[in-house]
Amino acid sequence: MPRLTARGRLVRARAGRRLRGLVRRWRSSLQLRVLASTLTIGLVALALIGAYVGDRMSAGLFDARRQQVLSESARSTQQAQDVFDASAANTFSEVALLLEDVTTAQRNGGSGERDVFLLRAPRQTGIGVGATASDLSLVGVVSRELKQAVSDGGQQWQSVAIPTSGGGVEPGIVVGQDVEVPMAGTYQMFFLYSLKAEQDRLDFLLGTLALGAAAIVVLLGAVTWLVTRRTVHPVRRAAHVAERLADGHLSERMVVHGEDEMATLARTFNEMAASMQDQIHRMEELSTLQRRFVSDVSHELRTPLTTIRMAGEVIHGARQDFDPAVKRSAELLATQLDRFEDLLADLLEISRFDAGAAVLDAEHRDVRDIVAQAVDNVIPLAGRRGSWLHVDLTDQRAEADVDPRRVERILRNLLVNGIEHADGSDVEVRVGVDARAVAVTVRDHGVGMTSDEASHVFDRFWRADPARARTTGGTGLGLAISLEDAHLHGGWLEAWGRPGAGACFRLTLPRRAGIRLEDSPLPLVPGPEVSPAAEAGPRRSTDPTALPELPPMTGEIAIVSNPTDPVRTDVRVDHPATSTAEPGRVG
Repeated sequence: MPRLTARGRLVRARAGRRLRGLVRRWRSSLQLRVLASTLTIGLVALALIGAYVGDRMSAGLFDARRQQVLSESARSTQQAQDVFDASAANTFSEVALLLEDVTTAQRNGGSGERDVFLLRAPRQTGIGVGATASDLSLVGVVSRELKQAVSDGGQQWQSVAIPTSGGGVEPGIVVGQDVEVPMAGTYQMFFLYSLKAEQDRLDFLLGTLALGAAAIVVLLGAVTWLVTRRTVHPVRRAAHVAERLADGHLSERMVVHGEDEMATLARTFNEMAASMQDQIHRMEELSTLQRRFVSDVSHELRTPLTTIRMAGEVIHGARQDFDPAVKRSAELLATQLDRFEDLLADLLEISRFDAGAAVLDAEHRDVRDIVAQAVDNVIPLAGRRGSWLHVDLTDQRAEADVDPRRVERILRNLLVNGIEHADGSDVEVRVGVDARAVAVTVRDHGVGMTSDEASHVFDRFWRADPARARTTGGTGLGLAISLEDAHLHGGWLEAWGRPGAGACFRLTLPRRAGIRLEDSPLPLVPGPEVSPAAEAGPRRSTDPTALPELPPMTGEIAIVSNPTDPVRTDVRVDHPATSTAEPGRVG
């Protein structure tokens, strides 16, 4: 296959663009499709009708002329036979002269001039006089088949093409019949008729029909274009107004003309737009009032909360002197005050997102450091819940332009959520990086969730199981704030779950501002591969020698690289009260 030159590729590219433009125009224009369909159907119908009418006219003209020619040639043949029968010629020269006279006399028929041939019949023996013709150059149009048919008996005819002096041909018909010539035997008398007049008449009729069909097509196209324009134009106008409304131009309206169906459509559309504008304005006012209310209440509650906090701390500090019931109440008061303070902070953060006042304070940081800090913050919770944290860090630097405070808050919320729903099982954290993005996944093996629950997990104050106890005292806004933080970075925060198989949350952040994410370095749905926890061996052994590579520590974090996997880092924490590896430590 020959290679295309640069000019050939350019021509092909231009042709491809034009073809794609035509396809887009065809798909996007209802008027064009209706007009093209109408014209196509009209042309096909007119072509079929024209073919039928033309065939009928041609057959009618030919049949009429053929009947006339047959009748006329039969009379002429009989007249010639009468002349031959009455002739007293007794010499060959007299017979030859008789043939010429008959040929000349029969040249003119009732319908005009015609050519006459007197040819000796096939299979005749004896001395013949010869053949005579009004035009010897046309004798060749009489075919051998026609001569044989005439010899078999009766009048015969055949359509022929008559050559003209200009080198062309014109339609004609040859009619032949036997005659008896004295002394010469049987001859065949042929009459050649030209059908040029009939052909001209047929061409004129067909031309008139074609001209009428063209006029009908043009008229049909004009009517279709006008009708579709009057129908489609209001629809286009409505689509344009709808786009303007969708862009926020709520005062846009359609122009109303007349009182027909289109005018009714325009008025109804305008009424709908006005109703939508009124409802949107009321919803905006209500949303503004709600945001202001939340912000004002959150700010106003800080002063009494500070006073209550001070009093609570005094009571909590003196709880050892109280009886057990009052002591328990003081501890509950301190816990709920912490939760109340977290709720106010989350409400203020949500109100900033709703008002569009959230600002990203980006720094060029290694996300692995932020992950380690987030893991460090949730180690006490993991110890209380009996869960092991397995951190799988990539050996490649995962640097990105991020707000460390917000990313750390996202990861902390994901880790707390995973530990809370792990029910004492392992929680795995992985970090991945490619040229465009950095990803972190938090995977637990707890109760899991359905696909419907995964679609609502980032809703505010939403809980899959309202009866489930929240031991961490969460506010119900953590994942919602995390989603807003991810969107503020231009990233993704996604969730996957399966009942009884745990859940997986994936945070994907662009490495540079302005990068549009198309894929993530880590999969969201966990694969069938062996988990890092399984590779690490027994998880809940109370034997201090179960993890010999980790030195026993008290109240600290030990980070040791796995020699068999330079990408994985295992983290383990020992409580101050024991020197054994217990559940709840990160390993």
